[in-house]
Amino acid sequence: MGALKAIEPEPRSPRRPGPLALRPRSPRRPGPLALRPRSPRRPGPLALRPRSPRRPGPAPPPILASSPRLCRPVSSTSVPTGSFSDCWATGSRVLLLQTVDTEYTADSVEWCPLEGCRHLLACGTYQLRKPEDQPADPESKSGLDIDEPQVRLGRLYLYSFNEDGSACPLVEIQRGDTSAILDMKWCHIPVAGHALLCVADASGSIELLRLVGSENTYTLQPFSTFTLDKHCLALSLDWSTGKTGRANDQPLKIISSDSRGKLHLIRVNEAGPRLHDVATWQAHHFEAWIAAFNYWQTEIVYSGGDDGLLKGWDTRTPGTSVFTSKRHSMGVCSIQSSPHRENILATGSYDEHVLLWDTRNMKQPFADMPVQGGVWRLKWHPFHYHLLLAACMHNGFKIFNCRKAIEEKQESYTVSVSQTLPNSLVYGADWSWLYFRHLPQTQQSFCLGSFPCSDPEAGTTEVCNQKVVGQSPAPSSDHLADNDGEGRTRLQRGGKPRSSFQLLTENSKSSGQLHTVGSKISDDDPRLEGANSDSTLLATCSFYDHVLRLWKWQNS
Repeated sequence: MGALKAIEPEPRSPRRPGPLALRPRSPRRPGPLALRPRSPRRPGPLALRPRSPRRPGPAPPPILASSPRLCRPVSSTSVPTGSFSDCWATGSRVLLLQTVDTEYTADSVEWCPLEGCRHLLACGTYQLRKPEDQPADPESKSGLDIDEPQVRLGRLYLYSFNEDGSACPLVEIQRGDTSAILDMKWCHIPVAGHALLCVADASGSIELLRLVGSENTYTLQPFSTFTLDKHCLALSLDWSTGKTGRANDQPLKIISSDSRGKLHLIRVNEAGPRLHDVATWQAHHFEAWIAAFNYWQTEIVYSGGDDGLLKGWDTRTPGTSVFTSKRHSMGVCSIQSSPHRENILATGSYDEHVLLWDTRNMKQPFADMPVQGGVWRLKWHPFHYHLLLAACMHNGFKIFNCRKAIEEKQESYTVSVSQTLPNSLVYGADWSWLYFRHLPQTQQSFCLGSFPCSDPEAGTTEVCNQKVVGQSPAPSSDHLADNDGEGRTRLQRGGKPRSSFQLLTENSKSSGQLHTVGSKISDDDPRLEGANSDSTLLATCSFYDHVLRLWKWQNS
């Protein structure tokens, strides 16, 4: 079959979120994926309930023709933006670079961590199609089979981040229709010579996709599939390779969780690679929303469920928990072990709190950080041990500075970024592994092209003309946003830009001042002393508005 054609979705009203039947929820019932009716204390995510007849949504997009999975793409809808957003931390700035309409609602986004591929971004989507949305069966008298179950559809996108200063730096290079995607992760090491992306989907399967590079582009190709259970949804997964470095004798493993409360330990045969079942056990009474490895001791895994419990497991004796914590008051839906500091664990819940734990003492967390939104995903920064990114559903996303909390094991932290996104539920968030430095003016060599910049005072949109590598300086009307320390962004205009961003890519030349992204970078690296701040790309994706957003965060 040929490539899919892009389908332009119909315009949506902010109060009518579209064919997913996702209604706005109170802060204590945040989710969308209703797998069954729930009490107010157990609100599962992705709750896809029938729409109220008084507020019908727009007509759904037409059914897509069948096609090979992950076929070659057509262009997606992208909008370059350039508005600086309010941050809480002095000296911190966040810039929205681009928005992409994913057509289906988006819930998972992952940057590739491997050298040479760190410009690649994968985005997974989830869409519920009701029986009445399906084409009528010509053999049916009524044209509608009322007994037909709802179908969970998904689409996987692969994007490339271009460093050429274009107005839309994220370019779609591949898309393919799948079962609805609930989670995905890149393996942190190449396997059989390829980067691998693992996807957990609504068919109850874990699928490995390998990245294949050609002369001009990359494609993801199906490689191996493992079915957890035909009667469940695969809800989450994690690789055992989450931190830098891996012992030669350490087996490559995946832990996954499902909608029936079970955990599945899977071993990857690297010669193939193929997936082999190691152990399966009942972990929670309801949905096991999340499962994750201890990256420092990969025999230990953690799980969080809709029963509100956080549990630890030793996979050498599966089925018997090492500990059970009731510290979260609602469903636990995000867990990540720190890849930088041993014994540090972050967890998030529908109770709208992020907790930091010392894994040597799981009786009480050493830090409790309220976020005013259910915490669907947590991501530690790939280079800075103290920065934690949280996807907070209806309250957007936040970046926490946990330096003092981690070093002193006390409840002391700051919120570096608090970004709300009206009429959306942020489910996916991830840091890019591309590394930027903020250089003095004399060392300018790269910045991200021209983006419209909104001036809230004038109510107009202008274009920021920024200097690109190899070009002579051009007249500039830059808008530089500084935080005034009171949660407001102050826009500045000037002639010449004060500074620019040096992107440290695999092709950068090594010197006393430059890093390659392939190098190990840490907070105390002496080669970063020349930079007065650094800039990080990050991506978020959301329900309701089905939007993928590319951000740039500058932190002094």
